Amino acid sequence: MIHQYKQGALNIVLDVYSGSIHIVDDIAYDIISMYETSTREEIISKILDDYAGCEEVNENEISECCDQIEELKQSGRLFAPDTFAPMAGKLKEKTSKVVKALCLHIAHTCNLNCSYCFASQGKYHGERAVMSFEVGKQALDFLIANSGDRTNLEVDFFGGEPLMNFEVVKQLVAYARSVEKEAGKNFRFTLTTNGLLIDDDVIDFANREMSNVVLSLDGRKEIHDRFRVDYAGNGSWERIVPKFQKLVKARNGKNYYMRGTFTHANPDFLNDIKVMLDLGFTELSMEPVVCAPNDPSALTEEDIADVMEQYEQLAELMLRREREGKPFTFYHYMIDLTGGPCIYKRISGCGSGTEYMAVTPWGDLYPCHQFVGEEKFRLGNIWDGVTNTALQNEFKGCNVYAHPECADCWARLYCSGGCAANAYHATGSISGVYRTGCELFRKRMECAIYLEAARRSEQA
Repeated sequence: MIHQYKQGALNIVLDVYSGSIHIVDDIAYDIISMYETSTREEIISKILDDYAGCEEVNENEISECCDQIEELKQSGRLFAPDTFAPMAGKLKEKTSKVVKALCLHIAHTCNLNCSYCFASQGKYHGERAVMSFEVGKQALDFLIANSGDRTNLEVDFFGGEPLMNFEVVKQLVAYARSVEKEAGKNFRFTLTTNGLLIDDDVIDFANREMSNVVLSLDGRKEIHDRFRVDYAGNGSWERIVPKFQKLVKARNGKNYYMRGTFTHANPDFLNDIKVMLDLGFTELSMEPVVCAPNDPSALTEEDIADVMEQYEQLAELMLRREREGKPFTFYHYMIDLTGGPCIYKRISGCGSGTEYMAVTPWGDLYPCHQFVGEEKFRLGNIWDGVTNTALQNEFKGCNVYAHPECADCWARLYCSGGCAANAYHATGSISGVYRTGCELFRKRMECAIYLEAARRSEQA
């Protein structure tokens, strides 16, 4: 399977199963498009007709190009067959009992009242609560006990707003550090925060203990303050931006992400990214809103076309700033064309419900943070482990080959079947397909591949 597209000044050909990416001229691009369905004679005739008047285009040149394409095919770099399908179930089965990451819902409460919040202002459609040290300690013990031979373990402090339970966060990190060496483990912590409670103590602690910090900022003041308000209805932009700037400066501008959300109110999210850049932030992420289709914040069909254009313009902005010596990172455009995720990850996806789970303040286990509060997705708890094995088996089966709709999609080994939570909320099934999400993902991947290809072309 191949995927061809044009972006900027480049003709790009992706061979899906080998992962090879080719930058070709117009003639090669056209030949590749019909190579598997036409004879050489038909190809030559068609190209001669299409390029009539171009003196440099002749039968010998076309035939030589066909020879080069055939060489790439024989070497497995074009039209490579799918050899991964038999692995799909087996690979996930091997590691399904090994937990490598937990999302600790340290606080089911929040000091902001964001209207688009999927977590119902941190309550997850339940009661407000904070996690005790005892529950958090048991969660870490559960992770160690169920992590098998894995050395590196990931723990996300999540909410709501985790800094509303900061003392317990500190206690849990101290406990993890006290046991990790003896257990043969290495804990990597992430903190996600809206920024209101950041102070010098938080900054010092985060810089010492957090491998990554995720900061919530929606970009322009008028956009941010439209949604991210406190319970008095006041915007938070002016209160959090100086704190974010201070924290990022203290981290030397590394190991953080400025994470924004774009909605129906700002499908022109590139303007928000430009504001973040002007504020000095260079590690950026902008995510499409996750909400019900009838929610006023939900992206419409008309918005999608605007978003697609924004993604293309973003790629060009990144190239332009790199030439100016002012580069920045966009999370969704990070792609490793030479290595990247192993085939296991490409097939099996994020590992929600198997390798990764969320823990509520009461110690209940859910497949990920987006399922928390939905009782039918409760896997078990941190004392008894996974007791709903039937549900876990459903998540084991969530791989890219479990979606018939993905069979002809060129991006499936990059998305790995997509987000199970988004699929469920859009279709009612974790094996469903969230089509809008697919559309946006494919565009992001095209832009990410184009960006890397353009960089290499400029270096050549």
